[in-house]
Amino acid sequence: MNKAITDGLLLTPSAFSNGLDVYSSGDGTAGSDTYANAINAAFIPADQDFGGALELIKTQSTQKLRYMGQTPLLPGCYLRITAKVKAISGNLPAVRIAGYPALANGSRVGGLTETGPSVQLTTYGEVVEVSAIVGSGTRGGVDMVWGMTPVYGHFGLDLTGQNGGAVRIDDLEIEDVSGVFLRDMLSRVDVRDFGAVGDGVTDDTAAFNAANAAANGRTVLVPAGSFLLNGDVTFDTEVQFEGKVVMPATAILQLRHNFDLPHYIDAFETEEIAFRKAFQALLSNADHESLDMGGRKIYVTGPIDMQAATPAQSSYATRRVIRNGQFEAAGNGAWDTVTVKSKGTYSPSDARELKNVVNIANIPVGAHVSGVGVGREIYVRSKNVATQEITLNAPLYDAAGTQTFTFSRFQYMLDFSNYQSLSKFVLADVELQCNNVASGINLAPSGVTFHLRDSFISRPRDRGITSIGGGCQGMFIDRCQFLSSEDALDVSDRKSIAINCNANDVKIRDNRATRFRHFALLAGQNNIVTGNHFFQGDTVTNGIRSAGLIIAAQHTGSVVHGNYIDNCFIEWTNEQDPAPEYSNEYSFSSLSITGNIFLSGEVAPWFSYIVVKPHGAGHAINGLTISDNRFRSLNGPIDHVERIDTTFADMNYAGMRNIEMTGNSFHGVNNPVSNPVQVEHSQASAAQTWVVDIAERFPFGGWALAVDSITMDGPVRNTSNVAQFSVPYVLTDQGADRDLLHLVWNTDVKGAIFMQARMDKR
Repeated sequence: MNKAITDGLLLTPSAFSNGLDVYSSGDGTAGSDTYANAINAAFIPADQDFGGALELIKTQSTQKLRYMGQTPLLPGCYLRITAKVKAISGNLPAVRIAGYPALANGSRVGGLTETGPSVQLTTYGEVVEVSAIVGSGTRGGVDMVWGMTPVYGHFGLDLTGQNGGAVRIDDLEIEDVSGVFLRDMLSRVDVRDFGAVGDGVTDDTAAFNAANAAANGRTVLVPAGSFLLNGDVTFDTEVQFEGKVVMPATAILQLRHNFDLPHYIDAFETEEIAFRKAFQALLSNADHESLDMGGRKIYVTGPIDMQAATPAQSSYATRRVIRNGQFEAAGNGAWDTVTVKSKGTYSPSDARELKNVVNIANIPVGAHVSGVGVGREIYVRSKNVATQEITLNAPLYDAAGTQTFTFSRFQYMLDFSNYQSLSKFVLADVELQCNNVASGINLAPSGVTFHLRDSFISRPRDRGITSIGGGCQGMFIDRCQFLSSEDALDVSDRKSIAINCNANDVKIRDNRATRFRHFALLAGQNNIVTGNHFFQGDTVTNGIRSAGLIIAAQHTGSVVHGNYIDNCFIEWTNEQDPAPEYSNEYSFSSLSITGNIFLSGEVAPWFSYIVVKPHGAGHAINGLTISDNRFRSLNGPIDHVERIDTTFADMNYAGMRNIEMTGNSFHGVNNPVSNPVQVEHSQASAAQTWVVDIAERFPFGGWALAVDSITMDGPVRNTSNVAQFSVPYVLTDQGADRDLLHLVWNTDVKGAIFMQARMDKR
């Protein structure tokens, strides 16, 4: 910046050769004495050093020389006044730059420094240059800080010391040196000024940290170049990146003032690296609880190992949030599933272990396990290569012995599985565009309250959210959408699963999921599933449907409420029980299914909305509420809304306890059921034993085990048509199918009764 150039300001004083009548021996104000015709001053036209010069004899204690022109003073403009002086004879004086700060009316502004540093002349004929800088601001190198009050100044020099000496003075110079202070005026600190090279080879860590220390609130500029930072760098102030930085995985870049993903993208070569480094900073500093992605999209070329991005942390339990952005899987990325087949031995007595696993070193942690007797969503939680043992996330139901298992490691965009534990971590308002090449999120093997909210997982290849261990404990999934990549496939051809959970206390609320093989598998207890809409149909007439929600815990303690369960069903199974035969346990218990909408279309008549699937004999239902649901089948009725899947075993119907199925509505259902069931029975011909048929009236094909009440509908009459006042006793679970009740009277009677019967016992 130079005001003489940009604004056309006249700064340079008139040359002495133009006359001394504009040079004052006072302060330079109008009317002050000048050096024109003064006896102690003369213009010397041919000085050997200066050309034309003013020769001045010092006659006053402070001999002043001031240019009477009004040199303007502007905010942010810094002027340097320079004079060259040499002693000719007599006493040697001292020389300093001086000035007069003036208001618009010419009066002096008091209280300001009016002189610069003094220089003592020591040798005759030696040219000495003196200078001083005047300006409005207090900055390093400014000798006369005049603030904003003076409008102009009269500038020159002073001779001090003993009188009698003669000096010659070259023409005064006044120049705009604001450019010297430009960095300070623009609040910029350039890392190059602290030794940064930016050649991609030299370690610029010390220079960056020095720039931060010197910034003192100003913006740090990282100019064009490639800056290698081998150590940690923290910026406490704003940083502007024109160049890029390169750092090893262990080094942390902490942008405290502008901590968001866009600034890290400015800092690093690629968006993917920028995200890793921003995430590393998030977990490495207490100053920020969340990383705002700023609405940016990151193209992900392969699984992001989140723990590898933070090598200093193997566990983390402080609340942290990543929000407001999008991840998109690159179609040409490293997403191929790693598949290994290997023999191993399983024993139900060591329910979560595979032993003597061949080729264990090549089996990845987090791999999905399949084989004979292996349930759904079984994963490798950890492995011990030395002992050839694999720890599973859940038991196997019928895999005792040695067999060949298939281990398939899906590739996840955000993979947390290499943390030992991760708790209180939140992803909010993000989208994972998996593009049918990648899966979504892989959780840590342990930890509590992972939270995904207001987010999308779109078109995952294999899985939306996978838990390989207990990292799903207390997990929240709220207001998210899971969009399948298998929309166009028939149900039988689909394989992707939106969510699986192994641990307890999971809350899945207000989500929407489209045409997965399964929406969610919940293997833990005390879960809440509410307000979700998941649909899984296809266009095949009388087509099969897959389970939308799989509850893989017998004593589940869970609530399924207010969901829209569309062209799929709830499956309750014990497939993660290593000893599936009943053995003095709670069995299938403590489940509430209330207030849901169940809808299907073009399904086979045997389709049902609630399916219990035991994997061993002897089990019973002990605590189940199915109430206030709406069941509707379109384009063809179904036989039952509920059933027992007897593929592996049937139920112990005599052991049914505490089942309530009331207040539901049935449309397009051939056999509405309830428990207790209200029965009307009319006996047209007199008989001592009335046979009351409850077939197809109890849920799950239950037996007629109990009667709560019997009410006479009018008089009961004997063969003589005389009213009888006796009360019958009841014989329950009669007939080959155990669905008959016998009312036994003391004589042959006829009439009608209302009965409330049950398939369970209290």
